[in-house]
Amino acid sequence: MTSTAAEPARASDILDARIRVNPYPTYRALREAARAHWLVPTEPRIMLLTRYEDGARALQDPALGHAETAQSAFRANRNEGVKSMLTANPPTHTRLRRLVSRAFTPGRVAAFAPTARALAVELVDAALERSRVDGEVDVVEDLARPLPLRIICGLLGVPVDDEKDFGVWASDLTRGLDPEVVLSPQERAAKTTSTAAITAYLADLIARRRAEPGDDLLSELIAVQEAGDRLSLDELIDLGVLLLVAGYETTANLIGGAVQALARDPEQYALLRARPLELARPAVEEALRYDPSVHFALRTAVADAEVGGHQVRPGEGVLIMLAAAHRDDTVFAEADRFDVTRFAGPTAPPRHLSFGLGIHYCLGAPLARLETEILLAALAERVSRIELAAEPTYRPHLTIRGHATLPVRLTA
Repeated sequence: MTSTAAEPARASDILDARIRVNPYPTYRALREAARAHWLVPTEPRIMLLTRYEDGARALQDPALGHAETAQSAFRANRNEGVKSMLTANPPTHTRLRRLVSRAFTPGRVAAFAPTARALAVELVDAALERSRVDGEVDVVEDLARPLPLRIICGLLGVPVDDEKDFGVWASDLTRGLDPEVVLSPQERAAKTTSTAAITAYLADLIARRRAEPGDDLLSELIAVQEAGDRLSLDELIDLGVLLLVAGYETTANLIGGAVQALARDPEQYALLRARPLELARPAVEEALRYDPSVHFALRTAVADAEVGGHQVRPGEGVLIMLAAAHRDDTVFAEADRFDVTRFAGPTAPPRHLSFGLGIHYCLGAPLARLETEILLAALAERVSRIELAAEPTYRPHLTIRGHATLPVRLTA
């Protein structure tokens, strides 16, 4: 049940599907009520952190890592789907990140900029024409999803004809990141089916790339080695799944959130249009803060630790509410306001937490920034006005939140 004026917010409110459209008032109520809340107050306990300082500290605390599902407070979630570096501790995490970093370089990401720019212009022009003819266009289907899906599939060397399957698998796996208790039987089945399907697909693709390497990241990951060490088949598959979900789903949702914020605030869009070269990148940072794709980061205590003013013991869970931390008024002035200039000046606020901090900082952050910046710049250059044609709808996803539909009218 969501909170009302007469009923204080409860930690369990974050699981209520009815707040998906706008969870931020609930996050604010929890943040203002206390530094930390117990989502699960009995063994095995799970704590919510709601404020920026506590969240930033927890993301970098070596006592908070990941544990085998059976030893974790999050053991109700089956260990399938997205794994790899996301759920590894040092030294395994250190080894994997070192090997992947040798292939997933800034140069490889930058090489996709011309392709992304050309595709962004093509998508925006097509959306403008569709809006002119039909009266509106869906940002999700026509802009936010096609761009990152094409780029991530190109990065992995996935043929264009297989992109649709990858999109379905990514959606099922992303929903599967949410607690099992909120998943329907159909969603649990879809998670299992899509995990098996993408595992089989990637195993076949890896075998083909071993026989005939291509100019793609998967071929590079197969070839990369250091001091005789190389990635195993299971590790390659896990990394492929991780790149699909992190490189596609989160970026698609980020683009949708950015476009919605600009549509709701014509003054901010006018600022972006007046100074696109200067403000496109800061606008991406503000979108990452204001309405991030990833709302929660999960950690398990691997040692005794003090978190949010409380003691946690090994095996207990900590759920870091990134989206709540980003609206912390003690850190971000007028935190509930979208401001494309917030990260533009020499006195920019502290960094947002959307890509994490510490050893798990997102390797794909440069790619997500590049794609979103290019699409916002293409909109600013070619679209004079963005108006909501109807209220957007949201998918049921909790951890990675995004639109189901975002109907807008575009004016050339």
